[in-house]
Order: sequence, then structure tokens, then C-alpha cells
Amino acid sequence: MLSLGTERLVGTRYGPNVPLAFDGVRADMTLGKAQLSLLAVRPVQPGPGSFDDATSDRKALWGAYVALPELDLYYLGYRNRAARFGELEGREVRHSVGVRSYGTRGAWRWNVEGVAQFGHYAGQRIAAWTIGTEIGRRLPALPLTPQIIMRANVVSGDRKANGTLGTFNALFPKGKYFGELSPIGPTNIINLHPGVALTLRDDLSLSIAGMAYWRYTKGDGIYDIPGNLIRGPGNATSRFIGTQVEAALSWQATPEWELSTSLSAFSPGAFLRQTGPAETIKMFGLESNFRF
Repeated sequence: MLSLGTERLVGTRYGPNVPLAFDGVRADMTLGKAQLSLLAVRPVQPGPGSFDDATSDRKALWGAYVALPELDLYYLGYRNRAARFGELEGREVRHSVGVRSYGTRGAWRWNVEGVAQFGHYAGQRIAAWTIGTEIGRRLPALPLTPQIIMRANVVSGDRKANGTLGTFNALFPKGKYFGELSPIGPTNIINLHPGVALTLRDDLSLSIAGMAYWRYTKGDGIYDIPGNLIRGPGNATSRFIGTQVEAALSWQATPEWELSTSLSAFSPGAFLRQTGPAETIKMFGLESNFRF
């Protein structure tokens, strides 16, 4: 399994998804203060039965990831022989070049990442991008030691013009992309995500967050986390997708064992009401992690 950076493009998918495995090779090297990872892999496709998983013959991933103090630089190449965007299916070869800045200064912390994508898909040129930001400040003098967090994400979508595909591909992202539970994935999205984390006890924490989602471009629809189209653009004029509130409680029962629960509600906005069924989605999750 692979985990690169904050798992925006390559993650293990622990939690809400079956963990993602790869077959291939990876080499890790230390060069001074830099950690370099070189990889050439293919995802494992789970079969319907037992012991029948197989290496994908459609998808491949290769690239290099360099981790420096407070700075990550990377290139990832991706191929999918049967990619689908909208009503079109074809061969996709996509190159992602990214940079991530992160760290802490006193009570402040930050995590900012940008990715540019280019390549070709079914005779079209690819030109896509994303910028994700997270700024947090801890307030140790206040009761429960609150940490205020503000996240903002912009992810490109397709404008359906000039034969260029603008839809961003998050490749193999983590399952918890916009919080613990979310029906919306990182494609054609503008997202604001304020929240607060509270320390109830040394082993017990509570987080509360609110999210708002808009479409980046009206020419594209909305997608789930794996990148499947949920709702096409239709004739909708609104960008507003909806709002979400979420609460999560985490208990570190032992140094190895963590129990957590989350409750979330997604309220549809004007875009969903203009294009089909639009009802509030309520989500509840329980999770147990044992690490040794």
C-alpha cells in the first residue's frame, strides 16, 4: 500500500473504503535531508470471491516523490486504458506535478498543496489543476485547548470547450477527503471547510465542522471520491451544491487501539434541486483501528 504526503492523490483508503493495494516496485532513498521515493506500480483489482484479486491490466502509476523539511515535490504519471469522463470513454495518460508546503510556527500550523495536470485523453488535451489549503491555530490558554481550523479547496472541472479536458483526476485519493463522511469527491469543486477540534481528555477528542460546496465550472457535474460522475450538469444554472455539518468523537483506548464515531448531514443546494432528486443525506460511522 502507498501513502504519499497527505494522500490527496495516492492513499491507503483506510476507514470508509477497502484498503487499496498495488503490485509493482518502489525504492526509497535518503539523500541528505531529502527522502526520495521512486515507484512503478499497478493497482490491485479485488475479485468477487476469495483469493482472486488480480493486478489491473487497465491502470498504471509511476513517478517520484521527494520529501524535504516542510516541503514536498513530486511527479506522478498515470495511465487508464478505459477512462470515462461524461459520455466519452477512451485512453487516458495524465501527468501530475505537485508541490506541498507544511509545518508549524508556535501555535500556528499550515498545509498548502497545489497540483497541475497535463496529458491527453481520447484525442483531447488535458489541462487541470487543484489548490488545497489548511490553516490552523491552537489556543492553549482556553478551556479544552481548542484548535481552530480553516480549509479551502479549489478543484478544476471541464468547461466543454476547445477539445480540452479540464476535469481534475485525483487518481487514488484517501477516502476521507472532505471530512469523515462526505458524498462529494475532489473534482469540479470549490469547498470551504471551517472547524474546531477540542481536547475533552488526554485520550478523548471532539471535532465539529461545517462544509459548503460549489461547482467550479457550470459545464461539468459533480463526482464521488473515486471519480465517478454522480450528477451531470444538465441545464442547471446554479453552482451551489449544498452544505454539510459533521461531528466526530475519537477515543484512544490504548496506545494501539483507537475507537471513533462520526455523524454527518448533507443538505442539497440549488444545483441538485435543478437536476433531479434532492434530499438531505444523513450519515453515521463507527470505526475501530488497531495498530501494532
